[in-house]
Amino acid sequence: MKKVLNYVNKDGTINTSDVIAGGISKFDYYRFLKENNYQRVAPGVYASEDAWLDELFLLNIRCPKGIISHDEALYYYGLIDHEPQSHTFTIYSGYNVSRLKSKGYKAFYVKKELLDIGKMKVIDFYGNEINMYDLERTICDLVRNRNDFEIQDFNNALKSYVKRKDKNITKLFEYATLFKIENVLRKYLEVLL
Repeated sequence: MKKVLNYVNKDGTINTSDVIAGGISKFDYYRFLKENNYQRVAPGVYASEDAWLDELFLLNIRCPKGIISHDEALYYYGLIDHEPQSHTFTIYSGYNVSRLKSKGYKAFYVKKELLDIGKMKVIDFYGNEINMYDLERTICDLVRNRNDFEIQDFNNALKSYVKRKDKNITKLFEYATLFKIENVLRKYLEVLL
């Protein structure tokens, strides 16, 4: 049973696949979970009662095709200075996320062929690897959904992006062309550049 403790993550969660791959029997594993009051928090993921859960990591487990985006990505990149009210992600149209929405997550939809544009792996604030859009895709999402953002957040995010040394304007306009927002984006950036 002590072997199972080697598989407890920093945040107090345990991934079933890691434990089983490590050679621990399912019987011993599930007995450990029960005796230590671990609760199921996502498919194949259990957490102790005092765990500080990494919601973005759990979202990636619950919806592996989903990509962290919008408010959440803006905050991660330091383009807005306050944490989002709800965790946001993007998924392709037609994917059923009703359970996630009922848990308070906010979903944005795109055509399936546009979903992976700008997708990358990042290390979140808890040290877990998650799917998130890159900086340029995040700006495109901001412009595409500008009516969903408060004007102050919208303006601050664009101003912060323009000041960054790691910005890639060429990539930004490549993405903008794919999303058919290049003219709108150009109007906003002309004022700032």
